[in-house]
Amino acid sequence: MLKAYSQAVGNASRGLAVVATALLIAAMLVVCQMIMQRYIFRQATIWQTDFVVFSATAAMFLGAPYVLLKGGHVGIDVVEMVVGDRVRYVLRIIGSLLGLLFCFVMLIATWIQFHDAWAGNWKHASVWAPPLWVPLSALPVSFAMLCLQYVAQILTLLTAPTAPAATGHGAAQAGSAPEAGLPPQEIIQ
Repeated sequence: MLKAYSQAVGNASRGLAVVATALLIAAMLVVCQMIMQRYIFRQATIWQTDFVVFSATAAMFLGAPYVLLKGGHVGIDVVEMVVGDRVRYVLRIIGSLLGLLFCFVMLIATWIQFHDAWAGNWKHASVWAPPLWVPLSALPVSFAMLCLQYVAQILTLLTAPTAPAATGHGAAQAGSAPEAGLPPQEIIQ
């Protein structure tokens, strides 16, 4: 059951990473189009700047669950390097619980903001004036996926048969896969 949950959440995170990648590519293409329109054809740009800002911001948030899945977030591991296996294991669980708590609070806050924008028919204060619920929708989606990804990470940490030993210093330096400090989802898959 845990493996199925972790795989389903991992696949959803990968799907959002594809969407994030597509948004970044679209933003890059629109920037190129905007430069051509403004400096080659000497025409005004109306929607391009808003589109680029909204899509790049959405890509950053929608890609976050995949970054968590792969363990690609920025971390300071100086403390992990000087403590034992058991303390390192406890620190990972505490860090994951704090991350889950933060993402849950942000999920509630971003859902409220999204709902207010939807119900109030908020528009962006620009010439293009797109409805704000569209770009704001990426926030609750990404924080919901981050919550699910943290739950998968915590459950994997708690149910790993040799959890404290799987993060040993000697094995991490040797570079073997489960012991090399890979994220918990990678150990299961």
